[in-house]
Amino acid sequence: MNDAKKRINKILSERILILDGATGTEMQKRGMPAGVSPEIWSTENPDVSAGIYRSYAEAGSDVLYTCTFGGTPWKLDEFGAAGRVEEINRLIASNAVKTADEIAAEGKKRPFIAGDIGPSGRFIMPFGDLGFEDAVSGFKRQVKGLLDGGVDLFVIETQIDIQECRAALIAVKELTDHFVMVTMTFDPSGRSLNGTSPEAMAVILKSLGADAVGINCSTGPAEMLQLIKRISAVVDIPVIAKPNAGMPMIRDGRTVFPMEAEEFGGYAEAFAEAGVNIAGGCCGTGPDHIKALSVNMASMKPIPNTVSDKSFLSSATDMLATAGDSPIRVIGERINPTGKRRLQEELKAGNMAYVKQLAREQAAAGADLLDINAGMPGIDEKQTLLDIISAVVPAVHLPLVIDSSSPEVVEAAIRYYPGRALINSISAEKEKLDRLLPVAARYGAMLVVLPIADNELPSEASRRIELIESVAAEASEYGYSRKDIIVDGLVMTVSSNQQAAAETLKTVAWASSQGFGTVLGVSNVSFGLPERGWINASFFAMAAGAGLSWAIANPSTDLLMSAKAASDVLTGRDRDSAAYIEKFGGDETPAGSTGAVPAQGKAANADADLSLEQLISKAVIEGRREEIEALCVQALEAGYQPSGLLQGVMIPAIMKVGEFYDSKKYFLPQLIASAETMQKGFTVIEPALKAAGDDRKKGTIVFATVKGDIHDIGKNIVVLMLRNYGFNVIDLGKDVSSEAVVEAAEKHNADLIGLSALMTTTMIRMPEVVELVRKKGLRCRVIAGGAVVTREWSESIGAEYASDGVAAVNRAAELCRS
Repeated sequence: MNDAKKRINKILSERILILDGATGTEMQKRGMPAGVSPEIWSTENPDVSAGIYRSYAEAGSDVLYTCTFGGTPWKLDEFGAAGRVEEINRLIASNAVKTADEIAAEGKKRPFIAGDIGPSGRFIMPFGDLGFEDAVSGFKRQVKGLLDGGVDLFVIETQIDIQECRAALIAVKELTDHFVMVTMTFDPSGRSLNGTSPEAMAVILKSLGADAVGINCSTGPAEMLQLIKRISAVVDIPVIAKPNAGMPMIRDGRTVFPMEAEEFGGYAEAFAEAGVNIAGGCCGTGPDHIKALSVNMASMKPIPNTVSDKSFLSSATDMLATAGDSPIRVIGERINPTGKRRLQEELKAGNMAYVKQLAREQAAAGADLLDINAGMPGIDEKQTLLDIISAVVPAVHLPLVIDSSSPEVVEAAIRYYPGRALINSISAEKEKLDRLLPVAARYGAMLVVLPIADNELPSEASRRIELIESVAAEASEYGYSRKDIIVDGLVMTVSSNQQAAAETLKTVAWASSQGFGTVLGVSNVSFGLPERGWINASFFAMAAGAGLSWAIANPSTDLLMSAKAASDVLTGRDRDSAAYIEKFGGDETPAGSTGAVPAQGKAANADADLSLEQLISKAVIEGRREEIEALCVQALEAGYQPSGLLQGVMIPAIMKVGEFYDSKKYFLPQLIASAETMQKGFTVIEPALKAAGDDRKKGTIVFATVKGDIHDIGKNIVVLMLRNYGFNVIDLGKDVSSEAVVEAAEKHNADLIGLSALMTTTMIRMPEVVELVRKKGLRCRVIAGGAVVTREWSESIGAEYASDGVAAVNRAAELCRS
């Protein structure tokens, strides 16, 4: 552990660590013009940056962020400086370190210098097109520059994509052991743009090795408090809060944040009580805000965050907590090619549509996690498993169980997976143990421990217990506690040894009593016997009584899932029998049904009963990019009218997706998948629409990201949605001047102008466009949106408001009809 990290940890044990406030607005106050790279400008004006550092140090900041928020290769590429990443970051960091040393030489407290890493502006696989390893490599370039400049720690901030957080964090940790803070932004619903919850973010990043996690930007202090409490409840590392000074508004033609320093500092006690150990300010905060916060927090002791005995897994969006009183968690077993001819064929062909179908069906049937396995001859197991992750993660919100006998495959999968995974499995086999334990610890995965050793498959519980204890002891050397280890009781068929079930149950009971989780591959017990469902269900109930916490099973098997529901009631894991009543309260299944026909048999054939129109609708709603083009071709060849397919099928389907997005059933990855599916389908039917004279557009919209703003993720999504709905969209791109926007609107006789801004410093360009439209006497209306834009602010400048792509489509349709 380096010296700076030791000193930071010492401070955190004694008091709350104070961060700085906003940097961009301070640079603008000191003369930075709009539309330039703040990083390049900082290298050209080092005295200005030094002045900002000093002002925050004098206000009480313990940690100063370098002016490198946009210092990634992708952001600097916007200014033709991608080849200077290391140089620019080194120069800025060196200037900050020099300033901190000068402050210390004056006899004052030396502030720590944090190398600031902001978002790339790209979505990373499996949510976007930027390769994960390409992202890690790009971030490493910035990290190297900051290290060469002498930073004391790192901060990865203002992130909207959990996979980007992971890529940046891995980049830092593979180059240094410096203290690392990571903060994300969340919308008013408590989700990141990609749908990640605060709890999921905290669990994923803590397990990957972040030293502190939290939230910055997003909201004002009051709104952030509730999200901070949720984070504090699930991690035992320091929690960070860096809120805005309220929400932005326009005053005298300027974007301002209304919260004064005294009010901002007044939240100090509430944040401390919520578990905040590290605090600062974001947009709209300056040295006065930080001084007020620092003064109020000076006498406050940090409250150590403690976590219960629960174990936490997480998908990219949602955390899954399990403890002794939790319902038994079902691990869906169907994405495993062993004995499944169709899945084998689809995997050999590289077709992931069927994999996504299996994932959705298991999620709908009640699975809590999904086991994924690609172990079969004739394919590249590692690449196939990565492809399965890419297909499944955007399709369902369940955590994944990485199932492979190859340590190399497991490592590749848990490195790429944007969640906290469970590895199935590790054992006392020496080579496997030596290779997998350090890998699992490096990426923070939980473990399934299989009680077998080299050339030994113990039949008795006593020997299994010995092996489990030996693996647990080894795992503890890597920081694993018992709550992060799931013991596989080792199920063997009773058809060859009738005592096998009893030995398994003894193992489960012992492991449960010792604080381990427990898991069984339930159906193995009945192999070789007729009417296996009865034995499986009975064995499941007996295991539940012995303390079973996880079960690998087919969630579409009615009898077994019914036995699980009953077992949860009888073992006190279903409070007030709520889940049981919900499942069976209106059930008309005949009493005594054996569930002999698995439900997945019906689900797998469900598409065969659908019409082409229904299949196209389903493809759009579920984002089946691989299927939509063939379905549309088939529909046209069958005589369906192209206008009917568009207006009567595809548009209603994409609007249903919008409803799911609004209700938070879907998140951004699902929205993008459906929009891209719709676009592929439209490309097929568009020539037929033109031939029939049915390609009339609903209206013309000129769309742009405002001058000075180089972020276009949100704008691109909205443009795609509008085009899918039938609008003629003139996309001007990003960093577009107000004059150019209005000229394009006049040239194309636009019905509407759409404006996007991600930064508070560029919002000011929106009222310029509104005013120019008025001066020119154009009939078009302006719709404003973006992460920092609010309804109140939009209305104050005379613009319409759209919170997202779905809202933009709805509002544009209303305005064009009026």
